[in-house]
Amino acid sequence: MHFNIIMEPAEEGGYNVTVPALDGCFTQGDTEEEALKNAQEAISCYLEGIEKLNQIKAKPHIYA
Repeated sequence: MHFNIIMEPAEEGGYNVTVPALDGCFTQGDTEEEALKNAQEAISCYLEGIEKLNQIKAKPHIYA
């Protein structure tokens, strides 16, 4: 799966990265290479979190 990212220089140095398709998914890095690596990890963690939420919502609730 591929996602577009937006990488912008940060005022304080390094780079900020956002993933427009994944609301709230962002990261940073001191170099372009590090920012890209961190973006890949952030996307992976974001998708893993969504998967876990969907599993929780899919579990049947048993009321006594």
